[in-house]
Amino acid sequence: MERIAVYPGSFDPVTNGHLDILERALSLFDSIIVAILHNPSKKVCFSVEERIEMLTTSTRSLQGVEIDTFDGLTVEYARKRKAHAILRGMRAVSDFEYEFQLALMNRRLNRGIQTVFLMTGLRWIFTSSSIIKEAARFGGDIEDMVPPVVFRKLREKFPVGT
Repeated sequence: MERIAVYPGSFDPVTNGHLDILERALSLFDSIIVAILHNPSKKVCFSVEERIEMLTTSTRSLQGVEIDTFDGLTVEYARKRKAHAILRGMRAVSDFEYEFQLALMNRRLNRGIQTVFLMTGLRWIFTSSSIIKEAARFGGDIEDMVPPVVFRKLREKFPVGT
């Protein structure tokens, strides 16, 4: 039986921290569906199409990765995709309470789908999409925190010196 995980998130944009989690999770799962949550009420920097493009380019060299989008409950999406697990990355203790509550709710909704937490590498522990966007907006050097395609897209959105 193939071990499938869903890695949900907004990925607005994908960071090297996300990729770190994904690469390490590939040793645990046969395939991982990176699932971009489409939430029309959430203010995002990049369109779903742009996020698909950035993720596709950033994961091109990784075997067993699929990029998809969804709306609604993650656990329901995972069930439909025949996944056995929901993959979640954690950076710091501050992530734990929310992620723990979410995992318990998902377990209540579907006991057959496990939540697997991976800690991000120490290099990325203080990296988040929100912080990266904020730094990029004000001309900060974020080149080593994101894949090259994301760096280019952020520079297009937030030209330095404007």
